[in-house]
Amino acid sequence: PMDLGGPMMYMMSDEPSVKMNIGEGSFSYSVQELTPAEDSEFLVNPKAKLKTTTKTIPGKRLRHDSLAAEVFTQKIGSPYGFDQKIIEAARNFLVDYGDLIGQLSPEEKIMITNRHEGQQFWYGGANSPNRKLISIEGTKGDLTQYRLGKLTRDQLLAKIILIDSESSDALNPDLELLSSIFNRLYRPDLSKTYYAQENIYYERLKNYGVIYYMQVYSSNETDFRKFNMPTLNLEEVDRSTRDKKVIELYPTFEMDIKESMLDYGRTLKSLKGEEVLALNVKLTKCEGCGIPKTLELSVKNTVLQDYGSGKLTKEAALAKIDVKKGPAQ
Repeated sequence: PMDLGGPMMYMMSDEPSVKMNIGEGSFSYSVQELTPAEDSEFLVNPKAKLKTTTKTIPGKRLRHDSLAAEVFTQKIGSPYGFDQKIIEAARNFLVDYGDLIGQLSPEEKIMITNRHEGQQFWYGGANSPNRKLISIEGTKGDLTQYRLGKLTRDQLLAKIILIDSESSDALNPDLELLSSIFNRLYRPDLSKTYYAQENIYYERLKNYGVIYYMQVYSSNETDFRKFNMPTLNLEEVDRSTRDKKVIELYPTFEMDIKESMLDYGRTLKSLKGEEVLALNVKLTKCEGCGIPKTLELSVKNTVLQDYGSGKLTKEAALAKIDVKKGPAQ
C-alpha cells in the first residue's frame, strides 16, 4: 500500500467549518456552526453568530499511522502494529512466492515496498507527520536455496533485509546546492540531450539517503503538429524525425546523468557512508520508441567519496551505480 500518512478530509459545503491541528503532544479539531441565514444580525455580521466547539485529544506524539495503529493495537499488542503487520505480510509473501520469478539471476534482488513508482504525493502543511518508507528485499539465490531445502525458513527470514526509514524536513545546504546544480545543468541552453522545465526537488530519508526527482523532455509541439527540439537547435521537425532523435539521445543522456551524479554528488557532506544518492527520472514521452518510461539511478556515498579522493577511477565508479529502468514505452 502507498504511504498516504494519515487522516484526510474533503469539505464540499460551508457548513460546518472544520479545522484540524496536529501537534507534538495532542490532536485537536474545532467546529464552527452557522446560524440560519435569515437571522438579520447574521446578515450584517456573519462572524457574530459563529459558535466554535473545540475538542482536544491528549497523548503521545502522533505518527503517520496513528489511527491505523489504534485499530491493530488490541490484535497485535503494539501501538505501531500497522507497520509491523505490513512488514510481516511482506516477509512471508517474499518467502512463499518470490521464487516464482524465474528469470532472475541468483544475485538479483526482489523488493516489496510502499514507495510509489515514479512520482510523489504531497499533502498537509508544516505540522504534517513525516512520510515513512518501508522496503523488504531478498536475493533470488537465497530463495532458490530455500526451495531446494538448503536453507530453513528461519534462516531465509534472517537474510531478508528491512529498510525502515522516515523522511526529514531539515534543510541541508549541500542537498539544496546539488538540486540547484541539476536544475541548471539540464536547462535547454546547457543540456545536449533531454532537458528539465520544472524544479528538481528532493526528499531526505533518514538512514537511507536522498532521492532527487526530475521530469525531462525532448521537445515541444507547435500548432502545426511539428516539434521544436531546443537542445539540438531543431525547429518544425515532424514526429518521425523527432522520435528518431529521441531514441538516438537516450544512451547519451543516461551516461551524461550518471557522470553528473559522480562529478557533483561528491559535494554532498551530510550523507553517511552507507547512505545513497538516488535520482528518479521520468523520461520524455515517446510512444513506440522503446526507451524506458522511468530511470532510477542510485549510488552509495562511499563510492562518491572514493571517486572524489581518487581511490576509484571514473570507470570503476560508474560501474557501481545501480540502474533500474522502468517499462519500455
